[in-house]
Amino acid sequence: MGDRYDELYRSWRWQVPARFNLARACCGRWAEERSRFALYWEDESGASAAYSFWDIQQQANRLSNALAALGVQRGDRVALILPQRPETAIAYMAIFQMGAVALPLSHLFGPDALEFRMNHAEASVAIVEPTTLPHLLAVRERLAALRHVIGVGGARESGVQGWEALLQKAGRDFECVDTAAEDPALIIYTSGTTGAPKGALHAHRFMIGHLSGFAYSHDFFPQPGDVFWSPADWAWAGGLFDALLPSWYFGIPMLGYRGKFDAEKAYHLLDQYRIRNTFLFPTALKLMMKAVPEPRARYALALRSVMSAGEAVGVTVIDWAREQLGVTINEMFGQTEINYVVGNCQAAWPVKPGAIGRAYPGHRVAILDGQGVEVPRGELGEIAVNRRCNGSDDPVFFLGYWKNPKATEEKFIGDWGYTGDQGRMDEDGTIWYQGRSDDVIKSAGYRIGPAEIENCLLRHPAVANAAVIGKPDEARGQIVKAFIVLQPGEAPSQALIDDIQRHVRGRLAPYEYPREIEFIAALPMTTTGKVQRRELRKREGTA
Repeated sequence: MGDRYDELYRSWRWQVPARFNLARACCGRWAEERSRFALYWEDESGASAAYSFWDIQQQANRLSNALAALGVQRGDRVALILPQRPETAIAYMAIFQMGAVALPLSHLFGPDALEFRMNHAEASVAIVEPTTLPHLLAVRERLAALRHVIGVGGARESGVQGWEALLQKAGRDFECVDTAAEDPALIIYTSGTTGAPKGALHAHRFMIGHLSGFAYSHDFFPQPGDVFWSPADWAWAGGLFDALLPSWYFGIPMLGYRGKFDAEKAYHLLDQYRIRNTFLFPTALKLMMKAVPEPRARYALALRSVMSAGEAVGVTVIDWAREQLGVTINEMFGQTEINYVVGNCQAAWPVKPGAIGRAYPGHRVAILDGQGVEVPRGELGEIAVNRRCNGSDDPVFFLGYWKNPKATEEKFIGDWGYTGDQGRMDEDGTIWYQGRSDDVIKSAGYRIGPAEIENCLLRHPAVANAAVIGKPDEARGQIVKAFIVLQPGEAPSQALIDDIQRHVRGRLAPYEYPREIEFIAALPMTTTGKVQRRELRKREGTA
């Protein structure tokens, strides 16, 4: 395979219309083909359903009319506290097409998390299911702006309006409002690892900014026969920005699964629905690799492309996927505010195992210091993205943080948006992710990113998962400390610690090996599958 990167990058130009609506782009236009398929859906209880784009559009029209009857107007915030289920996707289309603003909230959020976000966003309507209704009811009296609660899937309580009854009474015709590409479409809150969560406000045009990265990370998506699935929650950027909306933008069917992630169930879904394209977090891939090392001996897989993001995948997992899944994983990098900007495309340029890739066509990316100056190639700095590329504005950028202009201003130095993630860029523009800026370890004058050490640890046969932090040390400033989850059947011992340390010392720089190792039952994770190193630092009293 040749390297087509320069050709593709130089030729890319953004085409952003002045008027643009997400619902029209992702559903309405495809609904005109009555038989075009949109969604398979399955529940862990065994329930299943199937929808064409026409089916989705009809339900979205009814919901738009129902919300309008409840007083929802353009710009009003509607909260979705739902897992992957058909009503979630329908609700997004209904909200977007009426010019309201969607507020996705994870179905795993507890009462406090819901209270902060809903009050901050001033949501006037909330849509819930049986698992999420109790947490909302626990704080309902403290939600000053909330006027209506809609329950799906049998979520019933005094003051909760049933989804089915509302839609049955509503008309099935609704004309998509005329929105500008710059009009707000959704607020999605960051995970809040440093300070209170911030609401990233996105315009309708943000999806256009994802198309380059999405198409290349799935090896020239779409191709005939493509079907997409990801276990990523549709309330997070990973599930919404990187799976549901771009798949539907291209008119390609999705699989939705309502249930807890399980490695063997993931293989079953890939097999049963002949999934061709998937986004799997590194954590999910590691679980699948450990649970079924040789999946093609048990499952008939039809995978064409696998994208991964959120943490570094690592050489071990990439090599396994090539041998056992028959695909080269295309890593991707982005964040809620500026997403899908760096990554790989094995069909168009060589993938360097362990690297997150190059700037996708349409995005200008550099490694900068704290003053907005690009650092020399090979040196550690912060990954940053410029507002402009090839002479035009990059549509992937968020509008700003909701009700937080100070935080928006602090996100930028000039036209450079800082991601808060550390990386190195080599001579051909490939970026090597080194962790969050606050995860960087400073030991004896060295700046050490945790990702490379964690990937090395994972290659040890006794290690199921690992995370690395810096622990205060009087002599060195910090030492490298590793938290390790062992494989089933392995037992902690000093001999095992010594062996793991030798394993790392023999493969990385002398200052990178973990001088301290602690075995742990499970690593603290965000709901999006990222390791919460901050929680590990708290255990050491250093957060």
